[in-house]
Amino acid sequence: MRPRVRRPAGPPRPPGSGGRWPVRAVYGAAGALLLAGVGATLLQGIAEPDVALVFLALIALGESVRITLPGDREQAPIGAAASLAYALLGPLRGLPTSHGVLQVVAVTAAGTAIAQLGQVTRRRRGRPRADAVRWDTAARRLLTVGFAASVFQPLYNGGIIDRLALGGPAYGVLLTVVAALSALCDATLAAVLHRARTGLRLPASLEDELRALPGIGSAIMATGMLVSLAAGEVGLWALPLFCAPLLLAQVSFRRAAAARATTGQTIASLSRATEVAGYTPPGHARRVADTACELGRELGLGTRDLALLEYAALMHDIGQLSLVEPVPDGATALLPAAEQQRIARLGSEVIRRTGVPRQVAEQVARLADPCHGPDGGYDRTLPLAARIIRVANAHDDLLTAARSRGLPDPAGRLEALERLRLERGRVYDPRVVEALARVGSRAREPG
Repeated sequence: MRPRVRRPAGPPRPPGSGGRWPVRAVYGAAGALLLAGVGATLLQGIAEPDVALVFLALIALGESVRITLPGDREQAPIGAAASLAYALLGPLRGLPTSHGVLQVVAVTAAGTAIAQLGQVTRRRRGRPRADAVRWDTAARRLLTVGFAASVFQPLYNGGIIDRLALGGPAYGVLLTVVAALSALCDATLAAVLHRARTGLRLPASLEDELRALPGIGSAIMATGMLVSLAAGEVGLWALPLFCAPLLLAQVSFRRAAAARATTGQTIASLSRATEVAGYTPPGHARRVADTACELGRELGLGTRDLALLEYAALMHDIGQLSLVEPVPDGATALLPAAEQQRIARLGSEVIRRTGVPRQVAEQVARLADPCHGPDGGYDRTLPLAARIIRVANAHDDLLTAARSRGLPDPAGRLEALERLRLERGRVYDPRVVEALARVGSRAREPG
């Protein structure tokens, strides 16, 4: 069984916080395209049914074999490449094809549906988010493939390619341009859906998707383009010939995902060491990580930065294991600044020896540093993650102290926020403190 850890980047926002209308809009557009594709195919019949059946089978197979990318995003590289290849398919062994845009959509939808039915029969309970991700992927696939086919198929079936003499290298350039535009279309749709599901800022989400394009995205684009090109010469044998390397790449991505899962398990275990040893209250590291990730999302961090932020927040107190006597309630925010910095540096040295990304150790090392340097100016070398964790940690320490005095939770949160505001600009970053205020106000809103 593939190891699974808690999804990085903290808990999802409550439904509606990212806005549900983008999801409805994407689903509505995909549904309308699906109805048009299936309806037109049923009315007009299937052109080149044997070719359509081969592509349908490969799409269904590819959609059944998925990989999980950072940020809990699923991808089916072989299914995506086969769909793109069918959308860009022109001549087949020198003979013209005539399947058109709507048949491409219908075949892609049928292959995806077959794979989804197979997943339903093997579905494990308690995976509503994974189901939402699969439906998001299916809607994106239909719209992206429909876009690619709408650009290419009218040029091919309308004879425009022949009239413009776009043969040889020019034909390859045309396919490359269409495939690249399709990849950008898919990235944009993925960013919109990811933003709606998680509350991540749209620029940050789009940056994540564009960063992924040179990886598995470029492999999908290149495979789909090469299959459509090679099919003109060797026929349907181009499908297994050029999809095999993508399958090997998919195995590599699975191994990378397993390595990330192992890293996550290591960090989760280390984060509990201070709790087991009695240095911090139960759940403190997890609460600080959740708050830090909420603040990171509010401040526009991307998925990769949020994952590193979560790792650093989980292990921010590991340096307390060097103390002879535990701090009462593990409240390091109430210690003198020099002692906080010493604990942070010791924790950073421990983290450096665990194989965790070096950025995590650097963030922990700086999390107790003041916002201003020795010259009194703002310290621009202080990582944003360190500033976020410091506010999140102090907030939880102050809340714990308020609860120990019997103060109700709403009053304790207001008191903690006011304490942080009193020291903003000197100890705490004002931008992070105000982000905490916004996150807290949204959490108090009814519904």
